[in-house]
Amino acid sequence: MKRLLITTMCAVLCFTLLGQNDLNYDLSADGPYIIYDSTEVQNIQVDRSGNLSITRYASLPSKYTVHVASHIGNHQFDVPLHALKRQNWKTETRDKIFVISDPHGDVDCFISILRGGKVIDSAYRWIFGKNCLVVIGDVFDRCDDVLPIYWLIYKLEAEAEAAGGQVTFVLGNHEEMVLKNDLRYVRSKYTRLADSLHRSYASLWTENSELGRWLKTKNTIQVIGNNLFVHAGLSRDFFDKRFDIGMVNDTISAYLQKSSSERSASPTAKFLFGSNGPLWYRGMVLTNSKYKPVNNADVDNILQFYSVQRIFVGHTILDSPTGFYQNKVVGVNVENDENRESEKARAILIEGAKLRLVYDSGTSLDKF
Repeated sequence: MKRLLITTMCAVLCFTLLGQNDLNYDLSADGPYIIYDSTEVQNIQVDRSGNLSITRYASLPSKYTVHVASHIGNHQFDVPLHALKRQNWKTETRDKIFVISDPHGDVDCFISILRGGKVIDSAYRWIFGKNCLVVIGDVFDRCDDVLPIYWLIYKLEAEAEAAGGQVTFVLGNHEEMVLKNDLRYVRSKYTRLADSLHRSYASLWTENSELGRWLKTKNTIQVIGNNLFVHAGLSRDFFDKRFDIGMVNDTISAYLQKSSSERSASPTAKFLFGSNGPLWYRGMVLTNSKYKPVNNADVDNILQFYSVQRIFVGHTILDSPTGFYQNKVVGVNVENDENRESEKARAILIEGAKLRLVYDSGTSLDKF
């Protein structure tokens, strides 16, 4: 029988209440969600047996840490909460920049490639020194471990900063979909939990949640040295508007957790969240006319305007990380599970002017 555990915490433990999940949903491992209500803070989590626990605090203890586990329990780690801030949209280059995209809730693949690239160790700790990890969006949807991946990125962000390194997560289209309550790709395990709490799934990701607050600080476009990172791509229409990158990041964050109708009320937001905006545009890697593809001159103009030499994108699935337009555009997104099993490349390592393909085995090969 599934059980609901509610623990209330003040300065000390006050009481524990046990009871059956009143809607009798068959829940599976999920969380933790840290929710800040007007009078309390809640830690909401489902364990591997399907038991829902809600721990309530008048305020969080100092140096509060959450325990995170994958849905089958093979990955477990602790995450201290830390202060949130927006990363500068332009940062200095690093000796090494490790680039992956679109992990989509597949924590096994995510951890495997980070270990293969010697970004983390067997205890999920940052070991990449003063170097940089870039994840080009899309953690939500498709697989069962969305929360563990977000929490691991959150954790590594603080560890990298302490070591003089950098973790950059840029927003993808699946972030913008879920946060406006577009749940077409969300697995039922997540919506069942929300239903059992009598709330929408998107309400677990508002500014009243730790991870919702954290996502709102994330940029959509990031420049590191002479490399630009964006989830989908930059269209000719985008270039024609001569958008300032800081303005793009601020606008998308401001409308990230708003509805489609609220976004449509702003012409700028409507464009940025649309098919030719940086979260959805595929025409840097696909040539079908319906995608309004760019050409060589467009790419050169974009690179010159933003003072970069290369653009890295995810979003569109490729057989392997691939260069386009004389390698001025690099597509990174692949079928992670399939490529891992067939020992194909799944990441890019930037070392100065060199780009290398990286495999789960840890092998890196010159490609470009």
